[in-house]
Amino acid sequence: MAPESKTLTASCHCRNAHFSLTIPESDLPLKVHVCHCSICRQTHGALCSFHCPVPSGVEPQFIAPSGLEKLTGYAHPYSESTRYFCTSCGCHIGDRSHDNGDWYISVSVFDANANEGLWEIGSHAFTNSTRDGGMSELIPQIRGQMVRVWNPQESPVSEELPVVPAREDDQLLAQCHCGGVSMTISRPHRDYLSGPAGRKWVHPSDISKWLALVDVCRGCRLLTGTHAIAWILVPTDHISPSLSRDLLIGSLKSYVSSEGTLGSFCGTCGATVFRRHMSQPGIVGIAMGLLRASEGVMATDWACWRTTKLENSDEGMKYDEWFTKGLEKGLVDWRTRKYGTMQDLAVGLEDYESWCEH
Repeated sequence: MAPESKTLTASCHCRNAHFSLTIPESDLPLKVHVCHCSICRQTHGALCSFHCPVPSGVEPQFIAPSGLEKLTGYAHPYSESTRYFCTSCGCHIGDRSHDNGDWYISVSVFDANANEGLWEIGSHAFTNSTRDGGMSELIPQIRGQMVRVWNPQESPVSEELPVVPAREDDQLLAQCHCGGVSMTISRPHRDYLSGPAGRKWVHPSDISKWLALVDVCRGCRLLTGTHAIAWILVPTDHISPSLSRDLLIGSLKSYVSSEGTLGSFCGTCGATVFRRHMSQPGIVGIAMGLLRASEGVMATDWACWRTTKLENSDEGMKYDEWFTKGLEKGLVDWRTRKYGTMQDLAVGLEDYESWCEH
């Protein structure tokens, strides 16, 4: 008698990556690790990735017309696996080992609530790579249980990418893993601060920083292959090299995720890079996993974080209720530890609220 099994189905945003996994019930729940290494951050654009090793011999079964040929593989010189992402929308679906062909799947492309009890986030891995804890500081516990933090003594080869210190003109580097997309961000210019746009996009509590947020919307999840992504909102005239309306520089590819909303990702390594809504063409969200801030991945010397509200939490609750609740609480607790009590950083910023809704 064949062992009982469970079939799970997943897809990216455009559904060019549409597949199922059939898992023996004896292997459930599958253990998820939240990886904070620099490679994961800079191939996804997110502050971390959400991966799970599947049992040996279990492979994605693609559902026509989807297929492996519609994915792009990326393997850097020191890699032990090939990372696959959708060629059309950029969503990461998982890594395949060079050694034995086993898969490490991105669990974020599955519906967690529809498969409750089949996934279990067990650890934060390689948090030392972040220099400040990164997202592990925002999600220390789920379902009231502390998530284990795991930092092996020997990190993967090339796990640490160089931090680029601020230059004399105080600019911050943002760059994907393969280097095909590279740009610098400047501080708010004096003339920008004195104009109407500055009053909309720079919070008066610190006029040297840009607004930053954590988003758990369905669209972002299925475009990155991660549960949550953090954005820093920067005017296009504070980015070098200059951006065209199609957001294409270097190795970028673009994708329209909804009416009027344009995103872009690296066509080589798959990193999510930009998000912009056409109603606010002068502002782009830059994926914070790409920032090379010396103080850490939260870039607190550059980012004025909104922590009183998790953006699109209603969509996050539909996807994974317990993760979303943990992140909402973790954001508030992190703010209290770091800043004490403070006002909502988006109070009165109607354009900001509109940007987050798209």
